[in-house]
Amino acid sequence: MSLETAGREARREALLRHAAEQGCTRIVLAHHRDDQAETFLQRLLRGSGKSGLQGMTVLDGLWWRPLLDFSRQQILKYAAQRQLDWVEDASNADTGFLRNRIRHRLLPELRDYNPRITERLSALSRQFQLEEDFWRQQMALIWPELLLSDKDGLRLNRQRLLECHSALQMRLLREGLRLMRGDLQGIESVHLEAVLELLLAERTQAELDLPECWVARRYDQLWFRESAPHIEEFDLALEIGQPLLLPDGRTLLAELQARPEVPGRELVLFDAARVSFPLRVRSPLPGDRFRPSGMEGRRKLKDFLIDIKLEKEQRFSLPVLLGEDEILWLVGLRHSAVAQVGEDCREILAVRLF
Repeated sequence: MSLETAGREARREALLRHAAEQGCTRIVLAHHRDDQAETFLQRLLRGSGKSGLQGMTVLDGLWWRPLLDFSRQQILKYAAQRQLDWVEDASNADTGFLRNRIRHRLLPELRDYNPRITERLSALSRQFQLEEDFWRQQMALIWPELLLSDKDGLRLNRQRLLECHSALQMRLLREGLRLMRGDLQGIESVHLEAVLELLLAERTQAELDLPECWVARRYDQLWFRESAPHIEEFDLALEIGQPLLLPDGRTLLAELQARPEVPGRELVLFDAARVSFPLRVRSPLPGDRFRPSGMEGRRKLKDFLIDIKLEKEQRFSLPVLLGEDEILWLVGLRHSAVAQVGEDCREILAVRLF
């Protein structure tokens, strides 16, 4: 971040810490109408949308700005009349900062066109605030219909988002970023447009890296996380009779038995005599091929998983059970046509998922 932003954050942290220590219910700031106009122009130049142009509010949680409706000149005149001293930050004159260039160069130029430009920009900010209050009410009404899960980041219903008016869509996407990051510092219109493009695109799986946030399209969902999921490859030996803890926290147990049970999603049976030992459980690899039960021939594992609409992260972390190099089971998902139990089967390999 810039030196100016770093200083601002350090001051805010110090004030919040002191307020908590003293039990304060308000932190009073000296922002005035000229500051509001500078903030408006600064955000406009950096590409903020209407939500960002609403500027500062008089009351925002602990933060209170009672001087926001007064100009700098009014405050200086008041101080001079009552012989009040004040401190002027020397950095306010440094035009190396964008805000100071706006204050000392751009605003004086604009006053040649409109002497009351700061009043006009401040009024415009208040107008945007009123509109944002309305949009916040609309978002609060629809958000419960959008939110599918908040267990691992935020997952939003893409179809419901598409049904919203485009103006509301953009604000909902912005709200998703705010909730995930905690704030919108560094988020500009170009970032929001990229998320909107992700929402509207035909690609069913794609992702974006944004400042302090990761957003992905996963079929009918839009997924917000602080960062992309980290997936590690694994290759584990599965011994007969010994439980094996999988990376996802589930457990596999392989046993030899004489009598068959009713198979299901968590239990698969194979003719032990036709299975190549030893057994291994690993993550999928490029080039893997699979003989799905109930289907003819072999298929590329990647194509099969795409066809059943498995998300990228699930595809890459899916435990695959193998006998030597032959895929026996996409664990918990689909077993292969290899080594099926027939009438002549004398010993059954049962693999159970817990």
